[in-house]
Amino acid sequence: MTDARGPAAGRGGGTSARRTPGTPCWVSLMVHGPAATQEFYGALFGWEFRPGPQQLGPYVRALLGGREVAGVGRLPPDRHLPIAWTPYLASDDVNRTAETVRLCGGTVGVGPLDAAEAGRMAICSDPAGAVFGLWQAAAHLGQAVTGEPGTPAWNELATFEAAGVAKFYETVFGFELEPSATAGLDYVTLRLDGRPVAGIHGVGDALPRERGPHWMTYFQVADIGESLRRLTGLGGHVLEPARDTFRGRVALVADPEGARFSLLQSPR
Repeated sequence: MTDARGPAAGRGGGTSARRTPGTPCWVSLMVHGPAATQEFYGALFGWEFRPGPQQLGPYVRALLGGREVAGVGRLPPDRHLPIAWTPYLASDDVNRTAETVRLCGGTVGVGPLDAAEAGRMAICSDPAGAVFGLWQAAAHLGQAVTGEPGTPAWNELATFEAAGVAKFYETVFGFELEPSATAGLDYVTLRLDGRPVAGIHGVGDALPRERGPHWMTYFQVADIGESLRRLTGLGGHVLEPARDTFRGRVALVADPEGARFSLLQSPR
């Protein structure tokens, strides 16, 4: 497993490098109550916030130690969309990538459009319905710090079956596909330049009916037990208790508005 950054980034440090197309470079959450959401994540991860591009409504960027790690915006009142963390994948040309998404059986729900001087974006879904974003960087390159508690550490797609949808991402972004060698595990690791950048997990009938295929963001924590206690004290919910995995110790949780994410304590 690796983090969502370009090769020029140092662990725990910032990066000024433009990401290889397809690399997860940002995560964003659209909610009904952004003020309460900022309070929750600020207390959970130590984030601070400052205004970001407002093209899709009120939006702030979350900062950790003064460096950008994620975004939080407000859903339009008339949009009844799932409250979910959305990963953005880097693109050198959002218009061209969005057209490739359409040609490969996906859909483009928003954009492409400019986000002020920050860059150009689109919000898409794959053929199975999982939502993801595209980001063409200008002034804003994306996540500026990795490998520290409170930063996104991994993005993983939960879907019905991995192989078919993996072909979509391979065609659109040029990923190298690495199927799991573990018997009975339907998992494909997406690689760029030989390094893992994301995963696809086929879970069949275990996929939550009310959720459908969806991307999951894992946030790094130093002590998962302490983080879970803090989360529940802030009004969050533990959906699956901490368990040991090949990534480290992982727990599935939700914030007070119901946005699901995972906490990850990496092996020491």
